[in-house]
Amino acid sequence: MGSSDFSWKLADHPTLPKGKTVAVVVLDGWGEANPDKYNCIHVAQTPTMDSLKQGAPERWRLVRAHGTAVGLPTEDDMGNSEVGHNALGAGRIYAQGAKLVDLALASGKIYEGEGFKYIKESFDQGTLHLIGLLSDGGVHSRLDQLQLLLKGSSENGAKRIRVHILTDGRDVLDGSSVGFVETLESDLAKLREKGIDAQIASGGGRMYVTMDRYENDWDVVKRGWDAQVLGEAPYKFRSAVEAVKKLREDTKANDQYLPPFVIVDESGKAVGPIVDGDAVVTFNFRADRMVMIAKSLEYEDFDKFDRVRFPKIRYAGMLQYDGELKLPSKYLVSPPEIERTSGEYLVHNGVRTFACSETVKFGHVTFFWNGNRSGYFDATMEEYVEIPSDSGITFNVRPKMKALEIAEKARDAILSRKFDQVRVNLPNGDMVGHTGDIEATVVACKAADEAVKIILDAIEQVGGIYVVTADHGNAEDMVKRNKTGQPQLDKAGNIQILTSHTLQPVPIAIGGPGLAPGVRFRNNVPDGGLANVAATVMNLHGFEAPSDYEPTLIEVDN
Repeated sequence: MGSSDFSWKLADHPTLPKGKTVAVVVLDGWGEANPDKYNCIHVAQTPTMDSLKQGAPERWRLVRAHGTAVGLPTEDDMGNSEVGHNALGAGRIYAQGAKLVDLALASGKIYEGEGFKYIKESFDQGTLHLIGLLSDGGVHSRLDQLQLLLKGSSENGAKRIRVHILTDGRDVLDGSSVGFVETLESDLAKLREKGIDAQIASGGGRMYVTMDRYENDWDVVKRGWDAQVLGEAPYKFRSAVEAVKKLREDTKANDQYLPPFVIVDESGKAVGPIVDGDAVVTFNFRADRMVMIAKSLEYEDFDKFDRVRFPKIRYAGMLQYDGELKLPSKYLVSPPEIERTSGEYLVHNGVRTFACSETVKFGHVTFFWNGNRSGYFDATMEEYVEIPSDSGITFNVRPKMKALEIAEKARDAILSRKFDQVRVNLPNGDMVGHTGDIEATVVACKAADEAVKIILDAIEQVGGIYVVTADHGNAEDMVKRNKTGQPQLDKAGNIQILTSHTLQPVPIAIGGPGLAPGVRFRNNVPDGGLANVAATVMNLHGFEAPSDYEPTLIEVDN
């Protein structure tokens, strides 16, 4: 569409009125799962959310919040707050994760970005280190992306390259690592023919070296650090192919659990420790198992293990792995460029907007909601309020977090009648769920439910409409499960706590005195996901959504 014929003006909805106050409430980490004692939402007293579910069945349903519904490559990819709020606000599904990396590599845009320019400053004097999972599994990384990155980096000035490999055997067949190492070695040999000093420097199995997640076991990261940065490991080899074959044979370890090794030269010296002036890229695109190594490479203030030395490096992730922590601060592939978000349309159509959360999710209900864009679209029409999160403690210590304060700000905004949309994120289910503390997560869910009540009561008073939904699951399942769905036990017979997000769908409920009679969820959008919420909210404001938005979830039955 040419810029000349583009208009922000939205068509009026044929039957739904304008001018109602609409509250949009996002419960963070609040999915729908079977009720059992590990479902903290079920265990908690949540009368408000229960009443929405048990009320009018045509005004409550589930939507998808993971995998392709939020632009991630596969249905095994759990949703997260960043992609979730992107979808909720954009009303369309944008490529995220691996797809973004593919596009950036194919177009060559990756080499023009800020992140690559930053690491490139080390190419003259230093070494480029690439750390990640060597696999074509496509869950955390892909071999072909590494191959393209090696080629592109060498064409863009990298003279000395060291690859620190993590063997897979989890997303691919055990034993396949030998073939991947042979493929990589042959690529590196071709680079050496072109005069580039390129070789494998260290390695280890993904579950034993580097790729821990959710701060489960920092020793895993330390074993990687010792090999990659210090050049120290219990096993030393002249070649990586030999290393993998021999360690599989001698230690009987599978690919996932290979012990750490370093590659040494003829004098027994490690060929590629990370030193001052080097550049480091972690090339996995999936975030969960890169956050810990990112912290160890980036944070000056760090106490999880003794790093021995902390080299002055230029570090970038393939992507930014944590939108809340802004970690790492430099990355090769930027989040998607999202235009024409629902928030921008609504402001252009006279919808005065108020958005609020506490620090840990404030960016989600503003920046990510607005298509990865900072600031106001129109400062005269919008107000964003950030309540400072508790700092210096883990969230299970004060699981109520700032839910009450967020709800009170929303209530005041609604009752002021200065705003047409009041949008909040209640972080409790997610942030406390991540701590793995079941009792605290139950308290967190109750607090979030009480906050929802305060907001719905205010909507009742002004004759408004509410939309209550979530961005992804977490608190509804706090235990790892085996293939049959039973809780998984560790060697000591204890349940294994699940601190991560889930693949569960999330609820969406609509209601309020301002909801026109006959409005109900359609039954012909069975695979509806978070991206369908934007058109739904636009309808409730009295507008038709743009034609390229994912379809609305509601219809009017007159």
